[in-house]
Amino acid sequence: MKIQQISDALLGRTPSILGHEQFMKFAVLLPLVEINNEVHILFEVRALTLRRQPGEVCFPGGRIEKGEEPEKAATRETSEELGIKESEITNMIPLDFMVSAFGTIIYPFVGTIKNAEAIRPNQAEVGEVFTVPLAFFKKNQPATYKIHYQVKPEDGFPFDLIIGGENYNWQNRSMDEYFYRANGKVIWGLTARVLTHFIELVEQEDI
Repeated sequence: MKIQQISDALLGRTPSILGHEQFMKFAVLLPLVEINNEVHILFEVRALTLRRQPGEVCFPGGRIEKGEEPEKAATRETSEELGIKESEITNMIPLDFMVSAFGTIIYPFVGTIKNAEAIRPNQAEVGEVFTVPLAFFKKNQPATYKIHYQVKPEDGFPFDLIIGGENYNWQNRSMDEYFYRANGKVIWGLTARVLTHFIELVEQEDI
């Protein structure tokens, strides 16, 4: 094999995220609704019967099916969870996607639900829904705390193969975790991260 053959074979390749085939992929929607001529953001409270994160505040969303586009997944999941037609969800706009250290890629979108009165939450997944005026989040900054991650190699790790061995200077990482309090609820985790990103975009555009 010659260098030119390698170059020709890879020419025009579109780069992606290394190892993305092994990542679990999810799509979520930050839903905007209009109430009394004011823009609100809609949230779900996860049903207490769910195995993962019962009772926590979240946005509609879920796992992307094989061959499915992220936008389609966000629309489908929102339709299923809120009991509305997909046609009621409009103005879908992608936000920045996130790659976590835990093997997941999250594709967030912001979109509009045209007829909020038609919402009939799927009780198997959604305990309740509530809305908060967008203006509230523009006026109230989240509380921010650090989460620190520590590197802990597994038993049998080949320290003899790396310079420094067991005294190798691993780089410790930290991440900001955001917390909002609204309507007697706590909004944090992925939901707060997507929300903060969206509010920053709104403020950058001076909307």
